[in-house]
Amino acid sequence: MSQRVVVTGVGVVSPIGCNPDSFWASLCENRSGIGPLGSIPKGILQVQCGAEARDFTGQIDQFGPMEKGLERQIRKGQKVMCREIEMGVAACQWALHDCGLDASRRDPQRTGIVYGSDYILTRPEEFSDGIAACHDEQGQFHIEQWPSHGLPKLNPLWLLKYLPNMPASHVAIYNDLRGPSNSLTVREASNDLAIAEAAAVIRRGAADCMLAGSTGSLVHPVRSLHVEGQVRLAGDRPNPTEMSRPFQIDRDGIVLGEGAAAFVLESLEHAKKRGAPIYAELVATAAHQVGPRPQRDPFREATRLTIQSLLRPLNHQLPDGWHLHACGRSDPHTDLSESLGMADALGDRLRHSPVFCGKGLFGNLGGGSGAVEVAASLLALRHQQFFPTPNRDRPDPQIPLRLADGTESDQATAGFLHWSFSMQGQCSGVAFQRYTE
Repeated sequence: MSQRVVVTGVGVVSPIGCNPDSFWASLCENRSGIGPLGSIPKGILQVQCGAEARDFTGQIDQFGPMEKGLERQIRKGQKVMCREIEMGVAACQWALHDCGLDASRRDPQRTGIVYGSDYILTRPEEFSDGIAACHDEQGQFHIEQWPSHGLPKLNPLWLLKYLPNMPASHVAIYNDLRGPSNSLTVREASNDLAIAEAAAVIRRGAADCMLAGSTGSLVHPVRSLHVEGQVRLAGDRPNPTEMSRPFQIDRDGIVLGEGAAAFVLESLEHAKKRGAPIYAELVATAAHQVGPRPQRDPFREATRLTIQSLLRPLNHQLPDGWHLHACGRSDPHTDLSESLGMADALGDRLRHSPVFCGKGLFGNLGGGSGAVEVAASLLALRHQQFFPTPNRDRPDPQIPLRLADGTESDQATAGFLHWSFSMQGQCSGVAFQRYTE
């Protein structure tokens, strides 16, 4: 018999809060995390503003309450963690604390992790000493000297700081999780795919409890340049909090951001047995890939297919009291395509269902976007309170959406659909409903 899967813990590191409580307070107050960038030198990018997790500095107390021995382990391990990995580990530790499943209350062989990320780039300063060693007195760089002069200057453990499997590896080692473990690198689609795999592990009886989630950053001296060359960035505005404008007629591009989130998934039987508080029950997952072809809009098609797959276990209809958490990149092209895909899948119901777009508050977090967005919607279900999508003052008449205005708590907190897609056409989604006996 297939196990029912529920969420019992949430952890978040984001531009609007670096633990579940501060994140929730920002959502309720509609507090934006978009402002001047402090970690990228001026003049590198065409824009000067983004969404950094400014309150996350990597101090050990930002990883959540834990025993001293675990603190020492993580502090030592931070030598081989880049910022994205640090954020992912911190989110997982907060989720474990939130669910109350400490080491004495879990079976390590029945507890595992599936964690997602974007591709993680090395920071240029990792190579600076080695490159300097290969310059002659006239300042000319000699590549042939790299093996003998440059490479020895490199930190021998530098690669460990940037491998995308390291968030799951660190968390499993620190917390003695001996169950199934995996890492996914599917850009913005990573989180919902990680949730789907973690749930599948539980449903087939291979574990009782799994961590899932993802981390990502578009705020990086090299990565930000990559993004700027691939997609449109939102232009700076006198008020930076108005830069991310999903589905608005004056939207002009994405906002660079960073963040991570994690979720503790358990079989319902396991959660009830230990008396765990339950955020919501996972009722559906979906994944599709639509590549570009002549006469095809891949983002519209991927969105339609993903929503239709999520609705299948729900009798092909969005239930009353549910909200939609859209990808909402704030990009002129993809926002329109996404809305058309939503209309294709939902028909007239789309005009009557509240839509929330977390990127309006915290920008595009790359591989971490889906995780932080799902965390927002799960907290809405738990607290039975909804919040408005910001910057909805100039709706695009071509987009027939009902963006949430914050008054829909009764109409939006019974459940939700979430989906997220990458620019490569990968789209994944999840459906959660409020748990009832």
